Amino acid sequence: MTNIRDLHQQWSKDPQYIAEFNNLSAEFELATSLIETRNNAGLTQEELAERMNTTQSSIARMESGKKLPSANTLKRFAQATGTKLKISFEASLPTALPTAP
Repeated sequence: MTNIRDLHQQWSKDPQYIAEFNNLSAEFELATSLIETRNNAGLTQEELAERMNTTQSSIARMESGKKLPSANTLKRFAQATGTKLKISFEASLPTALPTAP
C-alpha cells in the first residue's frame, strides 16, 4: 500500500505538481485548521452541523477544501466550536513592482 507522504515526495519532483500544490496551499491550510478545530472541540461533523444549523455533508465539503466557506460561515463555525475567528495576512515572496515611465 502506498503512503500519501511517499506519493507527495515522488510527485514533488514534477514542477507542475508543485505549482498546483502551492496554488492550493491556502485551501489545504484552511481545511486542516477546520478539522483540527472541530476535533479539539470534541465534535463530530454531525454534531457541528447541528450546532451550525446545517448538514453533515456541508461540513464534510468545507473540511475537504472543495468548498471555501464564507466569512459568515467561518464566524458560525467559530461560535459552534467555542473559538474566536482570526483572519490574518502574511507577506509573500517579494515581487517586482512596475516602474513609472
